[in-house]
Amino acid sequence: MLIQHPVVARLAHRLPFFYGWVIVAVAFATMAFSVSARTAFSLMFPPIVDEFGWDRGLAAGAFSFGFLVSAAISPVLGRLVDRRGPRFVIEIGTVITVAGLAGATLIETPWQLYLTLGLLVGIGANSMSYSVHSQFLPNWFVRNRALAIGLAFSGVGVGAVLILPWLQAMILHEGWRTACWKLGLITLVVLLPINLLVAKSPESLGLLPDGERHTTAGTAKKRPSNIVDAQWAAVEWTVPRAIRTGRFWSLALSYFAGGWIWYSVQIHQTKYLVEIGFDPMLAAWSLGVVAMAGIPGQIVLGALSDRIGREIVWTMSCAGYAICYVALLLLAQAPSQPLMWIMVLSQGLLGYAVAAIMGPIVAEIFEGPRFGSIFSLLMVALIGGGAVGPLVTGLLHDWTGTYTIAFALGIAFSVVCAVAVWIAAPRKVRVVAGSLR
Repeated sequence: MLIQHPVVARLAHRLPFFYGWVIVAVAFATMAFSVSARTAFSLMFPPIVDEFGWDRGLAAGAFSFGFLVSAAISPVLGRLVDRRGPRFVIEIGTVITVAGLAGATLIETPWQLYLTLGLLVGIGANSMSYSVHSQFLPNWFVRNRALAIGLAFSGVGVGAVLILPWLQAMILHEGWRTACWKLGLITLVVLLPINLLVAKSPESLGLLPDGERHTTAGTAKKRPSNIVDAQWAAVEWTVPRAIRTGRFWSLALSYFAGGWIWYSVQIHQTKYLVEIGFDPMLAAWSLGVVAMAGIPGQIVLGALSDRIGREIVWTMSCAGYAICYVALLLLAQAPSQPLMWIMVLSQGLLGYAVAAIMGPIVAEIFEGPRFGSIFSLLMVALIGGGAVGPLVTGLLHDWTGTYTIAFALGIAFSVVCAVAVWIAAPRKVRVVAGSLR
């Protein structure tokens, strides 16, 4: 059983309505640093390849290796969140990430790249980013579930705008090794103390979701039910029960495809833009702008999904990635800044919305005390796609000399990602609570 710090408990009871939003604010900052630490691989990738003369497939494989191991341990993280709480997992993740960034300064051989920026940063960032936050943030909200998660995850965009250009400038002027240890130091100093405020659920602090207060009878004011399939919702879902359903495997397919299209472009975008003639600083800024555009994208589309349903917004997000890959293919034929910005904005404004709603989709289908374990298993699929996608993209480039086939695969996986969620149909289990009056 998770024991809450008395200071945290007192603060929560003095600010019962606002404490959920305190959790969101902490998650915002944590996402900013954790995802930027992982995304920094894209900026380290060109100078590392240039310094050591390694093949792109070999170097990009370090990111994929870290992602694959992260996928393998996601179920372990889910059980740890269920048993020890998210605070424990996030703090451990912070230390592991910092160890990876610090250790990267000693890289001389490929296995050291795989160990540090690949394995340690991959595991550490996964322990304090989307996977873990999507397991406990839905507990704090019902009506505004995706809005709250969208606000928390928009920290990725703010972090990218503040951190990635600074990191690129440091790489250009002081070297990528200096950039690694400075990013690690800042991450440690900021994230360790603020995550002491994190709690798994409002109930663990004697509160209720959405900041509601207990009535004299000890319950919140009754809300209209958003349950559509009462028989499905009545099941106490466990991992063995969930994996015997078609809905679980439809979500697994969608999340695998989502990880593929998300991370394939993220890892190869900077090198690709430089290769076809764009300035390195502009290429780095474009990666930051993607995350910045993801701020309104995640917030607005997350809030919209609370009103019109998850499937519609998920499809809009997949369409954003499809547009992104089409633009990348066209850029090879006619490089231009307007086309580059179409690629960037479609990826950020639309594509990044998947982050805001991937947790709510699973919660609405498999809500219950074992939600964290079920969600973490689905994250194996998403992270697996995020691991395999960049690796295959790099290998296809090495074999063919272009990204044409790889980007065409990105379009195909965008379609698969959207269709599979409609088959899973969370709307047929629970309608979004925000649509109820």
